[in-house]
Amino acid sequence: MSVPLFITFRGSRLHYHRFGHGKQWLFCFHGYGEEGAKFLLLEDDLANTHTIIAIDMPFHGNTDWQDPLLLEPADLMGIIQQLAPPDTPFQLMGYSMGGRICLRLLECYPQYISSLILVAPDGLHRNPWQKFSTQTWVGNRLFRFTMQYPGWMFMLMGLATQLGLFNKSISKFAHYYLDDAVERKKLYKRWTTMRRFRPQIQRLKKIIESQKIPVHLLFGKYDRVILPKHGYRLQQGLERFITIKEIEAGHHLLQEKFKIHFLPMLKN
Repeated sequence: MSVPLFITFRGSRLHYHRFGHGKQWLFCFHGYGEEGAKFLLLEDDLANTHTIIAIDMPFHGNTDWQDPLLLEPADLMGIIQQLAPPDTPFQLMGYSMGGRICLRLLECYPQYISSLILVAPDGLHRNPWQKFSTQTWVGNRLFRFTMQYPGWMFMLMGLATQLGLFNKSISKFAHYYLDDAVERKKLYKRWTTMRRFRPQIQRLKKIIESQKIPVHLLFGKYDRVILPKHGYRLQQGLERFITIKEIEAGHHLLQEKFKIHFLPMLKN
């Protein structure tokens, strides 16, 4: 049975679910706009073999995040180490945005991680706009202004979609989060706070090979948000350590009906 809990970090309170009582520890990270409760679908199948921690990231779920707008990988690892027994290796599972978090943690702390399970993961390709808007002073100011006054951005998005430079699925996905002023404010805070979670793919590949860390990737064939081709780019030359599976689905893979595809990855 899941137990909702809180951990304090520098004046902020991070909410997380803990369930299961097995020896294998698993830390789960949700997608953008979601929360750790999404991983409760694992409980019935893994409760006897795993102890699972699913954290609500800053400005998500029931986490109460205070200033500053920054979470470092070292901060998140410190939180993980407070929750897990000392000297215990653990698995990481991430969906969408959570995949980017897992990849960055692997890059920084491979010695603690036994395997990665990534479902439609972000972080496998460069996002120039995200880098500009969160890593530079000018870009971050423009980002904040745009979230307050998004008219010019919507105009450019519409033009790019008409010209075929922006597919309709991405445009629909963007409008879902940007049409509402409250959601735009959350986007600014979320992206800015998580700006240090940008993995370097070539460095990651060297770490996966040298540490022999299994990485399992699951993609939807019809996903227009996270393209499977980015996973194959990571896998190239590392077929011994990285497995990829594509299924007949879109982006929303963290569902009961798709468990049969990612449960074997966790149990392996």
